[in-house]
Amino acid sequence: MKRILPFVAALAFSAPAVAQAVDSQGAKQLSDNVARYFGKQAFDKGVLKVSAEGDAYKITVDIKALVNALPEAKPLKFDLAPYALMVKPRSDGSWDVASDFSQSMAFEFNGPEGLQSMQLTVKDGKGAAVYDPNLAAFTSGTSSIAGMTMTSREAKQQADVTAGAGTATVAATKSANGGVDFTATQKVSSFVETIKVDDPDSGMNFPLTLRTPELSVDANGKGVRTKPLLDLLAFAVANEDEAKLKANQAELKTLLRAALPVWERIDGTYGFKDFEVESPVGKFGAKLFSTGFGMDGISQNGNVNYAIKASGLTIPQQMLPGWSGALLPTDVEFNFGGANIDLDTMAKKAIETFDLNKNPPLSDEFGDALVADFLAKSPKFVVRHSTVKNGNVEVAMEGEMTFPGKKPDATMTVDVAGYDKIVEALQEGAKSDQQVAQAFPFALAVKGFGKTLPDGRLEWVINAKADGSVTVNGAMLKPADAFQDDSADQDDDGADLNDGTGQDEGSGENDSGGAGAKLQP
Repeated sequence: MKRILPFVAALAFSAPAVAQAVDSQGAKQLSDNVARYFGKQAFDKGVLKVSAEGDAYKITVDIKALVNALPEAKPLKFDLAPYALMVKPRSDGSWDVASDFSQSMAFEFNGPEGLQSMQLTVKDGKGAAVYDPNLAAFTSGTSSIAGMTMTSREAKQQADVTAGAGTATVAATKSANGGVDFTATQKVSSFVETIKVDDPDSGMNFPLTLRTPELSVDANGKGVRTKPLLDLLAFAVANEDEAKLKANQAELKTLLRAALPVWERIDGTYGFKDFEVESPVGKFGAKLFSTGFGMDGISQNGNVNYAIKASGLTIPQQMLPGWSGALLPTDVEFNFGGANIDLDTMAKKAIETFDLNKNPPLSDEFGDALVADFLAKSPKFVVRHSTVKNGNVEVAMEGEMTFPGKKPDATMTVDVAGYDKIVEALQEGAKSDQQVAQAFPFALAVKGFGKTLPDGRLEWVINAKADGSVTVNGAMLKPADAFQDDSADQDDDGADLNDGTGQDEGSGENDSGGAGAKLQP
C-alpha cells in the first residue's frame, strides 16, 4: 500500500462523477490530471504513462527512467522493473485500485567510503483499494506479501533482512471537523535482521541479530487535510520557476493557511512480540516491546507524546554480578513528551510575514521574536506516569519542566514500592563491590528524605527551581544560587568615571579601587 499511495493520490480531481467508458480520451484526461501533481516532464521522460487496458486504466511508473533523467552522477547499477497500477472508475465517482507489487530491485553506487549496494525482493505482493476523490483518501484497502528479503553492503557494514508473510489494511472516513480520519495496520511475520560491523579505524567488529516472530504497525489520524495538501503539491509543480513562485506567493500563503492545522491528531505504534537481540555478549529479549508516537496538529495548545514499553525483559546473566538480579527491571514503561506547544501562532505569523522577494524571506529579528513568543507561552517537557518494575519493586515517576527566562524549572514526583528490597540488594552487593559499598549510605540517606504513603510506598516530591534551589518533600536540599546584580556594578563604574575624584560620594574613600580611581593621574 505504501507504494501506491503517492500515485493514486494524484487522482483526487480527475474522477468522473459517474462511470464512463474507459478509452484513449479518458486516458488523456487522466494523464493531464496526474501531470498536475507530477509535472508533464514525468510523462515526457517516460517516468509516468497512462493507457487504457480493457475496462481499466493502467498507470505505469518507471523509476529507472527517472534515475536516468537525473542530471547528477548516476549509480553504477540500477535495476528496477516498471511498477503498474490498474485503476477503474466506479459508478459512485470513486476508483477501484489494484496492483501487483512483486518486485526485484538492485543498485550499486560509489559512496564516500567505496562501493555500496542493495538488493530487495518482494514476493507475491498484491494490493486492492477504493479511492474517493472527494476525500482525497482511500476509504478501504488491503495488501499482502508472501515474503521479503533485503541485503545491503558497505565498506564497513553489511545487513541482511528477511521477513515472512505480511498484511496491511487502510480505511478512511470524512472527519467531522474537516479533513479525513484514517486507520492503518500492518503485520509482518518472521522478521530477522542481521548486521555485521567491521571498522578497523574504530576497532568495532561484531555481529548483531534482531528477531521477532511478529512485527506490527498501527496508526490512526484525525482531521488530516488531504485535499489542501494536494493543492500545495500542485502549486509546487506549477511554480517550479523561481520568478513565477515569487510572483504567486500570495496564492501560496492562501494555500498554506488552508492546509492548517495539517491534521488534528496522528498516533502510531510499532510492536514486537518475543523480541530478541543476539550480540557477542549474549541474548537480550522482551516478551513484548513497543514504541509509540503521537502528535497534535498545528494548534495553540498542542501535545507531543512518546512511549516505550517492554515486558518480560531478559539480559545476559554473565554481564552482571549475582546480587544485582533483584534490581534488574523486568517491565518498563516510559511516557514523555511536550505540552502547551503553540505552533499555530508561529505558523500564522510566519505565513503572514515571509516575503520570497527578500533574502532571507524571514529576518533574523523576526525569528528571534518568534522564538521569544513561543517560550513566553510556557511550553512544557512532560514525564507522564512511567514505571520500572521487578518483582516486588516498582519505581514510578511523573513530572514536568518549563523554561522561565530560559532556565529550567522542574517538578518531579517519584514513588517506590519495595524500597527495602533495593536497600537489601545494595547491602549484599556492598560485601563484594567497593563502589556499591560507597553508594549504600546514599541509599539510606535518600530513604530518610522520603514520605511514607498510606499504602507503604515511599514518595519524593522534588522541586528544582529556575533560581537554582532544590527541595525534596519541602525540605531545602540546595538553596538558591547567589544573586549577582551586574547592573549595580556598571552603575558604580559609571559613578566613578563621572565623579573624577576616584572616591564614592559621601564616603571619602574608594574601597574597591574601581575604574574611576585607576584613571586618576
